[in-house]
Amino acid sequence: MPRRRRIEEKPKELRIPGEGEVLGIVEKLLGHEKLRVRCMDGAIRICRIPGRMKKRVWIREGDVVLVSIWDFQPHARGDIAYRYTRDEVRKLEEKGLLQLYE
Repeated sequence: MPRRRRIEEKPKELRIPGEGEVLGIVEKLLGHEKLRVRCMDGAIRICRIPGRMKKRVWIREGDVVLVSIWDFQPHARGDIAYRYTRDEVRKLEEKGLLQLYE
């Protein structure tokens, strides 16, 4: 039996919203790779999961995501750019970038 190598994971850098991006919380899964997301700028957007993420990243209701806002229909549409893990959400809260609300 071959021995397994230990893979050391380096802590990856926290992804911060850039130009044209905003943090959001998934409210509802709509089907056909579409989600309703409540964004931190106060807008509720219909977002789609791009093909490069479809079967690699699984998104559920309540997940914190990074939304890339569309150039046209900026207050209504967007793409999911990244899904944050629990540890990353905690770091965002510590930095004051994410205000969770219920």
